[in-house]
Amino acid sequence: MLKGNRLRAARIKKGLTQSELGTLVGVGKSAICCYEKETRNPALDTIIELMHILGVSADYLLGTDNLIKVETDILPEYRTMTNEEIIFINELRKDKLVYEILFEDPKRGSELIKKKIG
Repeated sequence: MLKGNRLRAARIKKGLTQSELGTLVGVGKSAICCYEKETRNPALDTIIELMHILGVSADYLLGTDNLIKVETDILPEYRTMTNEEIIFINELRKDKLVYEILFEDPKRGSELIKKKIG
């Protein structure tokens, strides 16, 4: 799923309106609006056009721009994290008690959050 907030930020940084970007990519303004609201996904060729026009990578637009190596007993696995996820974890680290509870037992931490949120 394309990250709408990232598409919007890249579009604005380039100084383009939704209509202008749509014309450059070959879709209507409403399609760009839907991509930014994440109610519709662009086709692969449209993502490639967006990359070229906006000067960003597909990884950035898809939110998978941070590769994380996870050590396992057999082979290392690679997963991606978004910048937003990294920012969230860094914010958690600021409160040592919360960080320790959540990461000492992630399942318990997740349950505590679910209870608190409702």
